[in-house]
Order: sequence, then structure tokens, then C-alpha cells
Amino acid sequence: MQEIDVLVIGAGPAGTVAASYLAGKGYRVTILEKETFPRFQIGESLLPCCMEHLQEAGLLEAIKKLDFQKKTGAAFMRGSQRCEFYFTEQYTNGWSWTWQVKRADFDLALALETERKGVQLLFNCSVETVSCSEKRQHIQYRNPDNQLIDLEAQFVIDASGYGRVLPRLFNLSRPSSFVPRGAIFSHLQDPHRSTAESQNIFVHAFNDNEAWLWAIPFSDGTTSVGIVSEQEYIRSLSADQGTGYWSIIRNFPDLQGRFSDVDMVFEPKAILGYSVGVTRMWGPGFVLAGNSTEFLDPIFSSGVTFATSSGLRAAKLTHRQLQGENVDWQKDYEEVIQDGIDVFRSYVTGWYNGDFQTIVFAKEIDQGFKQQICSVLAGYVWDQSNPFVKKHDTILATLAKVIRIKERMPDPSNSPKPSDRLQ
Repeated sequence: MQEIDVLVIGAGPAGTVAASYLAGKGYRVTILEKETFPRFQIGESLLPCCMEHLQEAGLLEAIKKLDFQKKTGAAFMRGSQRCEFYFTEQYTNGWSWTWQVKRADFDLALALETERKGVQLLFNCSVETVSCSEKRQHIQYRNPDNQLIDLEAQFVIDASGYGRVLPRLFNLSRPSSFVPRGAIFSHLQDPHRSTAESQNIFVHAFNDNEAWLWAIPFSDGTTSVGIVSEQEYIRSLSADQGTGYWSIIRNFPDLQGRFSDVDMVFEPKAILGYSVGVTRMWGPGFVLAGNSTEFLDPIFSSGVTFATSSGLRAAKLTHRQLQGENVDWQKDYEEVIQDGIDVFRSYVTGWYNGDFQTIVFAKEIDQGFKQQICSVLAGYVWDQSNPFVKKHDTILATLAKVIRIKERMPDPSNSPKPSDRLQ
């Protein structure tokens, strides 16, 4: 039986950040990854906050070499309305840029650099059983030859993402409070991309905020284009090899024919019902990180930032515990991670009920408010000096109400849902 210090489940951003940090502290770390890299994944538009996590884990320089598309902000659009945020103009003193990445290349680079740091990284290995206690953790996994292998570790970090290994094995999953939604997406050739469209993510709201479209340009001349909405609508778009998706992309008014005559890199893919939570994030001998904890919605591109932040925090607390400290995982991990999740939850709610759009598409937006919102969009959701973080659960609704009264706008929460959808 192999004995190690820390087992990490999953080689995505949360797992590689955690493993790299711990390897730098001298621990024997093994990552078990179910798939083979490179592999396709969404979550392609990063937030500046995650650059700090990559840097502290010693992974940033490896990513810089790949020459990904630099991202300096985000643009939100609804018909003729447009609002752009630039990270150089944010409230929090943090990173002013990040990248837009093809996750197959990004995740592979993180994995290879983590392996170079001395982490044992095993692909095509599926975790079958995990037994946890205060001192020793026993794991059984199947290797690529379908052999059942026994492993013992002092601690387990579950960064398995959508695989949700420990939530499944330990019955920790709980339903999301959000309406079940889905996404359909592809990568498209983008020869008609304008200079204004060549750098940052564009988010287009439609169907009275029930649906939205993303366009994420990459440095190789292709663009990720996806549609998010309630599951029934996404199913209709994905029928017949995605003909409904393709029809919207070709004819979407705000895109002005940008993708009317281009080729897809791959057939559209759909993901349904991705929002999910957990009853707890830690237990004796284990902690959950990344999407194994909770995934809300892709609207503000928060997935990778939560992965890297939770992976790094999990690794730091694991180091302290293995050094003999008495770690308060509830206070120092779960409550901290949950605070960040709750901030983004308020903004996701504000997006779909229209409060966020009322603010950013107002005839006049206070520049101080805009800078504070920009810091949230940059991922700095733990900065309690920012009123749009500290008062996240009330500030959007309050400000939106003031703007509606000032501009004599109807409250969308009192309006019926539209019966007609864009086709």
C-alpha cells in the first residue's frame, strides 16, 4: 500500500493549485484524475483575483508562456444598451488583467507544471471508496488497467469539480436554490471580429433577462460562444445537432452578423442543471474545494476564481494541520468560502431579476459605484471595505429601486415573463 501525505482528487485548477502549494512545502502529494489531459472544459474567462492564487502556488509563469488572450474587462449589452467595465478602474487594489483561455491548454499546463514540482499525477484513475478519520484516510482507486489500488494519506482534498467525488460518496450534495438552467456552446471561427471585440468577454442579455449569450475571444482567432437559459429552452436549442443554437448565433441582432457565415470548431455541447451545493465543505480528514463545494452560475465567470481561491486556502490550512496546529475548518475555511459564494449569489440573483441590468444600463451611473461593482466582477468578493461586497444582499435591490424611481422605470419583478422567445 502506498502511503503519502496528501491526496488531491482532480487535476483541474483547484487541485493543481492545492497540490503545487503543498509540494512547495515539502509534502508527498498525489493527484488522482479520472480523465486524460488535455480535455475540454468550460470556464474559459478568468477573473483577475485568480492571478494572485496562481502566483502564490508557483504556477503563474508557466501560464504566461502560453500567450493566452489578455482580458482587461467585461462588456454587458442589451439591445442598444452597453456598459463596459475595465479592471484598471476598480475599487480594490488588485490585479488589473487576466486571461481568456482554452481550458484544455490551460489545465494541461497547470498539470504539467504541478508534476514538475514533484507531485505524482495519475490520469485515468477513478476513486472508488474513501474512508476518512482524524488521523489516516484510506482510499481505493482503479488505475488505467482496471486494478483496484489501495492508498493511505494523512489528508484528502477533493477538487473533483463536476465529478463531486466526496459529495457523492459521503452524501453531501444539496439542491441549488436557483431555477435549473443549462448552457449550450461551441467554439467558432471569428474572422469578422472587430478591434473592439478582440479582447474582452461580451455578455448579451435577452428574453427579458431570462437568457444571455457569451462571446469569449481567444488569441488564436476563434471565439467561445454560448447561450445560458432555463433548461427547457436549452434543450430546444440543442435538438437536431444544435440547429436552434446555430440559428440564434447566426441571426442574433446584437452580434450584427459576426457569426453569420463562419464554421464551428466542434458541434454544440450542452450542460444542464449545473447549479448544486453541499451540506458541508469539510469533515475529519478531508475538505472540498472548487466546484466540489458549490457552483452557482457562469454569468460572472466566477468558477475558476472560486476553484483557485478555495484550492489555495484548503492547501494552506492542510499545511497548518499537518504541522500540528488545531485548525478551525468551519471558521477559517467554510465560512470564508461561503462568504464569497454568497456575494456572487446576490449578483447572480440580481442578474436574473433585472436589478444588475437596471444599475449598469442606467442613463447615468455613479463612477464610485461602478468601480466598486467592477471589483466584484474582478473576483475580489472578500474585500469587506467595498460596500458592494459588505452589503451585497441588499445594495443591488436598493440602488436599482432608486434608479427605477428616478428614471420612472417599471419594476421587472412585477412584470409577467415574456411569452415569446427569440428564435
